[in-house]
Amino acid sequence: MSTKYKYTNNELMAVSASRFLRDGDNVVVGLGLPQIASCLAKATHAPNLNIIYEIGVINPEVKEMGVGIADPRLWYNCDHFTSFLGTMGQTLQRGMVDVGFLGGLQVDKFGNINSTLIKTDLGKRHFNGSGGAADIACFAKRLLVIVKHEKRKLVEKVDFLTSVGWLNGGNSRQKEGLPVCEEIKIITNLCVFAFSNDRQIKIETIHPGVSKQSIIENTGFEIDIPDNIAITSEPTDEEILLLRNNIDPMRMYIG
Repeated sequence: MSTKYKYTNNELMAVSASRFLRDGDNVVVGLGLPQIASCLAKATHAPNLNIIYEIGVINPEVKEMGVGIADPRLWYNCDHFTSFLGTMGQTLQRGMVDVGFLGGLQVDKFGNINSTLIKTDLGKRHFNGSGGAADIACFAKRLLVIVKHEKRKLVEKVDFLTSVGWLNGGNSRQKEGLPVCEEIKIITNLCVFAFSNDRQIKIETIHPGVSKQSIIENTGFEIDIPDNIAITSEPTDEEILLLRNNIDPMRMYIG
C-alpha cells in the first residue's frame, strides 16, 4: 500500500530497513537512520524489539533524536543502563545479538564496511573508525547496512576494512575463524542489495521510480540486474506519520 504523502529518500531507506527487523530481535544500532528504522519497527510490527546502543543503553523511549550515542536525550526512560563492556562483552560476544545495524563511509561488493579512512589524490583522510562496529559485524547473527548509493561509497574493494562482511566471498569468513553470519542486507536510496548462497552480491529490490541505469551508473562495481526484479514496497501513511510526528519530528535524519 502506497502513501498519500511524498516521502524523502531517507524516509524510504528507514522504512525499507525497518521491515527487515523481526519482533523479539536484539538489535545493536548506530546513530542516524539505523536508530530511526529501529524505532519505527518497534512502533509498528516489532513491539518486542530490543534496541541496544553500544554504550549500554537498552530500550530507551527517545523523545528527541540526539547528535551522538552518548547524547543523554537518547537515554530517556530506558529499560536498562549497563556499559560498553555490558553490551559488547556480556551481550554481543555471548551470541545474544540478532542484528547489527550499521552505516559506513564505503561498502564493497562483499558487504565489508570502511569507516576508518579514505584514500585520495592528496593522501589518506582519516575518520572516526570502528567504535563497536568491528565487533558487531563479527558477532551479530545478521547485518543491516545503510549507505547512500554513490560510486565512491559502493566500491569494488574498501580502502580500509573496518567491519567484516563476507570478507572475500565464499567461505573466507569462516576460514578466518569468524562466526557464520546468517545474512547481510545493504539498503541504499536506490535499491536493496542481498547476497546469494555463494556470497555474490545481487539486487533484491529496486526502489519505486528508480531506473536500472541509474543503479549501474552509481555503483562502483559491475552488477547484474534481472528484468523481473521486484520493486520495493512504498512506505505506508502510518509509517510516514510515525517518522515525522513521533520518531524524528525535528527531521534531523529523515530529511
